[in-house]
Amino acid sequence: MSTKTPWWIRVPVLFFLIFGLMEFFIDSGDKPAILEYPITQFFMLLVLMILIAIELILASIENIMFQTLSEEGKERYLETKSKKYEWTWAKNLMKKLTKSRSIEREGEIVLDHDYDGIRELDNVLPPWWVYLFYATIVFSVVYLVRFHVIGDYTQEQEYEQEVAAAQAAIEEYKRTAKDLVDASTVEFLSDPADLSAGEKIFTTNCVVCHMADGGGGIGPNLTDQYWILGGGIKNVFTTISEGGRDGKGMVAWKQSLKPAEIAQVASYVITLGGTTPANPKEPEGEIWVDPNAPKDSNGTESETEETAPEQMEQATDSTDVAMN
Repeated sequence: MSTKTPWWIRVPVLFFLIFGLMEFFIDSGDKPAILEYPITQFFMLLVLMILIAIELILASIENIMFQTLSEEGKERYLETKSKKYEWTWAKNLMKKLTKSRSIEREGEIVLDHDYDGIRELDNVLPPWWVYLFYATIVFSVVYLVRFHVIGDYTQEQEYEQEVAAAQAAIEEYKRTAKDLVDASTVEFLSDPADLSAGEKIFTTNCVVCHMADGGGGIGPNLTDQYWILGGGIKNVFTTISEGGRDGKGMVAWKQSLKPAEIAQVASYVITLGGTTPANPKEPEGEIWVDPNAPKDSNGTESETEETAPEQMEQATDSTDVAMN
């Protein structure tokens, strides 16, 4: 039984092929199936044993069949099996691309030049090099017509386009990578998932000082319009991150919470504004007015029945969120 591929190549290839198919069809989430489900380890061990057994069986069959041959048949079989597979198509392709001549035929192209025993051969340029040279000529013509005749765009325009694309990619990355947020870039998170996460953080860390409804205890009331260190999502974020007043306010939470988590809990604190706690604490600080809020015709801050997220920040932001 003559085969072109040795067993030490067949067995690993088939083994990893079956392994890849197993990982593809078994849904194991983020972990590989072979780690998520220990039974798959036993399965792959069984596959390996079966592949080895098949090779041993084939070798035994080959040996038995070989023994049944005549002496002449054995010789022909061994001769056939000892032949090495040759990549004739690759050799022919290389010959066409290089047009090289064998050493035996170099005498056909030797020149009369002879210097200190060194003789020169009249080799032709390799076709691949010639084709590449022609390609550069075509490219240069297209380039000349496009940029110097038609005037498609200039290098300055290309630079500006690439800078704009890179800037857009950076902004998109910042928008999705929430942990890059800081006090200067933080915005109110209105997504229910973010607010729910902020509520969980608040319940875990803040209710000791602010009560579950934000009415205040050791810390100030978070539901009124009065703020000690200024309101707004940026001020609340800064207070939670850096801490409150020295010796009086809460500790800095930047060592315990990620920037994205601080933004979530700060946004949740904003939503507490205007609610009615069971036992509200007396107001502390001053009424905070958003300097960026729109003004009416009289130059005063406009008020509406419905509070937008930015206006909600005015009514509920407390930079002295005394979390424990």
